[in-house]
Amino acid sequence: MDKNWMGFKSGTDIRGIGFGDCTDPLYLSDDAVKRMAKGFVLWLYEKTAKTKLTVSVGHDSRVSSQRIDDAVTEALVSMGVDVIRCSMSSTPAMFMTTVDLPCDGAIQITASHHPMDKNGLKFFTKDGGLDSSDIEYILDKAQRNEFESAEGGSCRDVNFMETYAASLRELIKKEVRADNYDRPLAGYKIAVDAGNGVGGFYATQVLEKLGADISGSRFLEPDGTFPNHIANPEDKTAMKMASEATLESNSDLGVIFDTDVDRAGCVGKDGQEINRNRLIALASCIALEGNEGGTVVTDSVTSDGLCEFIKQLGGKHLRFKRGYKNVINKMAELNADGINCPLAIETSGHAAFRDNYNLDDGAYLVTKIIIRMALLGKEGKNIEDMLSALRIPAEEKEIRYRILCDDFKTAGNRFIEEWTEYASRLDGYTSAPDNYEGIRFSTDKNSGNGWILVRLSVHDPVIAINAESDSQGGCRQMFKVLYDFSKNKESLDISKLSQYLD
Repeated sequence: MDKNWMGFKSGTDIRGIGFGDCTDPLYLSDDAVKRMAKGFVLWLYEKTAKTKLTVSVGHDSRVSSQRIDDAVTEALVSMGVDVIRCSMSSTPAMFMTTVDLPCDGAIQITASHHPMDKNGLKFFTKDGGLDSSDIEYILDKAQRNEFESAEGGSCRDVNFMETYAASLRELIKKEVRADNYDRPLAGYKIAVDAGNGVGGFYATQVLEKLGADISGSRFLEPDGTFPNHIANPEDKTAMKMASEATLESNSDLGVIFDTDVDRAGCVGKDGQEINRNRLIALASCIALEGNEGGTVVTDSVTSDGLCEFIKQLGGKHLRFKRGYKNVINKMAELNADGINCPLAIETSGHAAFRDNYNLDDGAYLVTKIIIRMALLGKEGKNIEDMLSALRIPAEEKEIRYRILCDDFKTAGNRFIEEWTEYASRLDGYTSAPDNYEGIRFSTDKNSGNGWILVRLSVHDPVIAINAESDSQGGCRQMFKVLYDFSKNKESLDISKLSQYLD
């Protein structure tokens, strides 16, 4: 074994170093990515039972993406695969090649919002993204390196992003039904912040062509060094800059994408951020129209106010696990069992609608929001009106403990078990009955007036703690209790919490 190949596994993706230190064990060398691509081919042969495959390949704006794209394409052709090269593309568009083109599978080269030196591979079939066990299969085959070449592979270029953008335009035209059918967004001003990722196409190829004024947009040009800010709707600096762009340009709506456009956030005309719980609330309004009684699946860190809001809409809220694939798979499971579930969405901005192939697609989410904005505009209303009933907590906070031992999962689970036993005996602490990850306690007005969730990170040696309170100082009160419990745990680095409480 020449390296720890399983170290490349990041949930349901492959992730590593795209450029820099070539001696790093997780460096995505040409040889490594060729072997990974070949592993996907073997997996795809088994899944489809076909003797001839067609696979699409695309990439984001990272500086290492073209090199990796070239290596992946070479590997596929050497295995006798017909390759459709889509060049720079969004991740959702690459999935859509399995729907709109004769592609048995798709490979997207991206590392989402991670630093410029990182990169990775995402894989799709028409059934969606791969699961964790599928990635393990691919990496096991890559490590074994027992591949056979085949004749007959080919390669052709296709500008699929043009087709994908056109489908979004048609959706807006069809749903808005404006008097000027081809320019339904005339009179609207929308500021797009693409963060120098792939998302600039949405401003120029979707909104502008539909008549919208996009003059307030920023950072539309792809630049893999990301010179302005991290392309991440969860990043405070990125959201602040998107808010500034919206206010300074007097836009009706601001939009921000992550690097590969599978996530998004928004900004209201008033400059207020529409992300995390507010974004989920807005998406729920849209998804539950015509689906009264439907279930919205979210990750574990959503607020009590959001749960109340979804119930007020006539829906049900299932607070599930962190990880976009977890919430998407749960949505698919519920629908397969006959339970009406039109939406799965994470606070990170991953949003998958059932009517869009259960695909987490930031551009599709924004398209649905813009359609609703245009329809509300006919009534003299705006997007913000839809969120007026959402109860916002007085404060929220996330703290992370780093686990300092090698067997971090055992240590992390032990800590959570001990904390559960300890907190269960505290006055004012009640464990949440509808929790699927870690342990979540609700606290009464004398004990923090909110909730605190302690969970083990899916991939990293980290215990993540989230808290929300309806009272100023409530988060600090709950974290002080946790600090007193944690302070003598030698396997944990609790310095972040110490700094917060100082």
